[in-house]
Amino acid sequence: MNALAAVVLMTFPVAMAFAAANDLFTMRIPNKISLALIAAFVVAALLTEMPLSTFGVHVGLALCILAITFVLFSLNLLGGGDAKLMAAGALWLDGTEHAIQYVANITIWGGVLAVIILGYRNFVPATNGFPSWAQRLHRTGGPIPYGIAIAAAGLVVFPATELFRTLLV
Repeated sequence: MNALAAVVLMTFPVAMAFAAANDLFTMRIPNKISLALIAAFVVAALLTEMPLSTFGVHVGLALCILAITFVLFSLNLLGGGDAKLMAAGALWLDGTEHAIQYVANITIWGGVLAVIILGYRNFVPATNGFPSWAQRLHRTGGPIPYGIAIAAAGLVVFPATELFRTLLV
């Protein structure tokens, strides 16, 4: 594997981990993360000499997820950064099988995350000594940093993709 392929391959997990951490601490996922995922995917497609039809499937899948997540965003069920991160992450997947696994994993990890945060809110006494991000997570009815679930799902599904295997060689 050449150095450029290694950098491109690592972009996905590093960007996802950074998005999760950023969402936890700030409740924001900067557009730069989604844009980095998109740009690195284009480089990955060029490096792997991805056929145009395959590239189109990746883009179409990402656009479908973006449309669905923006509906969820408009209903105030998902944050805008979460919607963009889900779509940018979906760009790296190989088709509907991986997309279904991705969405299923987001749902599972989101449920686990919600249970953990609800447990934190109910069983850990609130104190002013907590950092501001921990105090925000402690508020009843407060937001849940769903970027963590999105990142976890991406990190679980990505290694099974053809793109991952091709870049790894």
